[in-house]
Amino acid sequence: MSDMPAVRGRLTQGRPLSDLTWLRVGGPADWLFQPADMQDLYAFLVSLPPDVEVFPMGVGSNLIVRDGGLRCVVIRLGRGFNQIEITGSRVVAGAAALDAHVARKAADAGLDLTFLRTIPGSIGGAVRMNAGCYGSYTADVLVEVQVVSRTGEVSTLSASDLHFGYRHSTLTEGAVLTKAIFDAPRGDPDTLHARMADQLAKRDATQPTKERSAGSTFRNPSGFSSTGRSDDVHDLKAWKVIDDAGMRGARLGGAQMSEMHSNFMVNTGRATAADLEGLGEEVRKKVYDSSGITLEWEIMRIGEKLSPD
Repeated sequence: MSDMPAVRGRLTQGRPLSDLTWLRVGGPADWLFQPADMQDLYAFLVSLPPDVEVFPMGVGSNLIVRDGGLRCVVIRLGRGFNQIEITGSRVVAGAAALDAHVARKAADAGLDLTFLRTIPGSIGGAVRMNAGCYGSYTADVLVEVQVVSRTGEVSTLSASDLHFGYRHSTLTEGAVLTKAIFDAPRGDPDTLHARMADQLAKRDATQPTKERSAGSTFRNPSGFSSTGRSDDVHDLKAWKVIDDAGMRGARLGGAQMSEMHSNFMVNTGRATAADLEGLGEEVRKKVYDSSGITLEWEIMRIGEKLSPD
C-alpha cells in the first residue's frame, strides 16, 4: 500500500490508534486518513486500490482496537464533517458531530433530541449502532443519511433502508457515513435543557464517567435468546446477570469491570487490549455458566491480536 492517492487532508502511515480510543489501547493502523472535506473523501476512495480495506472510525468511544493494530486504512472524519444545521424541525448533523453537541444545539432551537445528550460518541456511530437511552432510539427520529461507499459512490439512504434493530443497523461494511438528517419533536428549550441536566446528573451518579471506559460493554439480553428482533424486550439488564455471576469488580491485568456499574469495563491505567477483551470473554463465560445467557458484546473489537513471542 505504498502508492496511496494524493489528499488534501492528513494521511499518516503506521499511526498508533490508542490515543484515538476512549479505552486508550490499540496498535497501529497501516494508514490513518483524516479527510479535509467531502470532496477529499470521495476522491480518495475512488482512487484507492479496490483490494485495500477501509474502516470508518468515529471518536473511538465504543471500540477496542487490538494490540496488533489494523491492516487497512482507517478513515476518521473531523472538522470538515461536524457541522450542525437546523431548519424547522429538521436537524442536519455531520457524522463527526458529537451526540452531546447535537442534543444541546437542538434543545436551543426547541427540538427534542435529548436522548443523545448522555450517549458518548459521534452521530456516525449513533446511526450505525442505533444508539439510544431513556426509551428513545436514533431510529425513532432519523429521516435519512448520506453515505460514501468503499468505491466512492455517494448515496442517500432512508431510515428504512438501514433496517434498524436493537443496537444494530445494516449499514454496509466499509461505507463511510458523512451526515444524518433528523426530524425532531418540538419542546420548550428550558424544559429540554433541564431534562438533559437531570439525565447527566443521574448518569454521573451511576456510571464511572471519570474513568477510561467505552460505555456499556454488553448488550442487554433480548429475552433469553438475543435474537435482536424488533419485538424483543430488554427488561433483563446485562449488569444484573454480571452481578449474579459474581463478576462485579472482576480484574484481568489492567482491566476491570467497574465496581460502580458492572456492565462498564475500565482501563485502570495499564491495560492492554488483550486484558480488556480477555476480561470480557471471562465475564461472558461466567454469565453463561451461572444463568445460561450468552451476553453479546456491545463494544466493537477490531484488528489483530499480538502473537506471543
